[in-house]
Amino acid sequence: MSNPPFGFGLPDPDKRGENEPSDSGGGQQQPGAGADAFNQLGQMLSQLGQMLSQAGSSTGPVNYDLAKQIAMQRINESGGGTIGSGSQSGESAVHDAAHLAELWLDAVTILPAGARTTVAWSARDWVEQTLPTWQRLCDPVAKQMSGAWVQALPEEAKQAAGPLLSMVGQMGGMAFGSQLGNALAELASDVLTSTEVGLPLGPDATSALLPANIEKFTEGLERPGSEVLVFIAAREAAHQRLFAHVPWLRQRLLATVEEFASGITVDTTALEQLASQVDPSNPASIENAMSSGLLEPQTTPEQQAALTRLETLLALVEGWVDVVVAEAVDTRLPGAEALRETLRRRRATGGPAEQTFATLVGLELRPRRMRAAASLWKQVGDQHGIEQRDQLWSHPDLLPTAEDLDDPAGFAERAGRTGDGIDPMAELERTERAEQEDAQRENRDDTGDRDQNDKD
Repeated sequence: MSNPPFGFGLPDPDKRGENEPSDSGGGQQQPGAGADAFNQLGQMLSQLGQMLSQAGSSTGPVNYDLAKQIAMQRINESGGGTIGSGSQSGESAVHDAAHLAELWLDAVTILPAGARTTVAWSARDWVEQTLPTWQRLCDPVAKQMSGAWVQALPEEAKQAAGPLLSMVGQMGGMAFGSQLGNALAELASDVLTSTEVGLPLGPDATSALLPANIEKFTEGLERPGSEVLVFIAAREAAHQRLFAHVPWLRQRLLATVEEFASGITVDTTALEQLASQVDPSNPASIENAMSSGLLEPQTTPEQQAALTRLETLLALVEGWVDVVVAEAVDTRLPGAEALRETLRRRRATGGPAEQTFATLVGLELRPRRMRAAASLWKQVGDQHGIEQRDQLWSHPDLLPTAEDLDDPAGFAERAGRTGDGIDPMAELERTERAEQEDAQRENRDDTGDRDQNDKD
């Protein structure tokens, strides 16, 4: 992992010592042990009571009221609250581009249109509409981290803290909310569609484009704005087809993030240092101290396995979209290949998806995996047709693995062996029925053996 997960941060040498409380005698304040450190933290929390009461009514590990306030304020300050002003930015232009994209996609995939509604969003709309999904993604990580702090405290420290523990949760919720709010504001000013981060963040069956951001993206591309709009609309429509007609996909992605979060452990031996680095007269020092790297998480093998699965699944989604859109627009948009490569470079240089997942779970969607996934989907489609290619999404057990991404040609050859008129879903159902029948026979045999033993 190149970045720590949501709520954590690496130490900044330039800020070291900034937030350490001053000592009137000129000496450096030393952290106490156990209960003393928590008493010190309690004094600071008492002074922050008024600020906490004004931070919104949000409860839980992340203060989402504060996150939304910060995001909206930053968006307003940057002037990003409008949909767009260019000729290609109106609602009608977005609808026309989406309609054209859907017609072209019909010819290159067996998955039907997934969006019932197409809308144009401003950055503010994006925050409003995606915040519920971000809440589901962020809660498990923040909750596990917050719980780790308390569970790792010595018993005497817990007893000394008493009711202050709930205020610690409020403080953590504010720090996380501030971090999330700033991240959402950055993302909202850059993201092009509702699915660009690789997840279905918006409402179900809703295709959403952000025309103002697409205008900024178009600058310097030397391509007509209408052409770029149709290309982006095709990517959004392809994502929506996948998320709408692969019912297990949404849950699998979110559940994998939750699985990673459940394994978070924290070395809290530096808790005393955390208390000593907070200046009661400077509320901003709370966030700085909590992101200082003192509570850096420990990655377990189980978490690494979950990250690998998530990275692979996201790469498969992006690779499939990349291939399907390229086939749909290849002969229709003169600059299609250039736009395709531009978006790939956008990934490689730290686009919104990589930055967001690096902040959220310490994961980067590496372009190398996405390109490998695109190569795999392309080879399967060329060798066996789009129907067999898209049928691989019918069940998670049929999808390529991380090892398959290292050998796309080998997977394409193996995928052909499941073809020749064989329905993969029917084969899976037949296997499951056989397993159930075997289990029932074993139960009957066990019951018969017990009955015979009772008679004996």
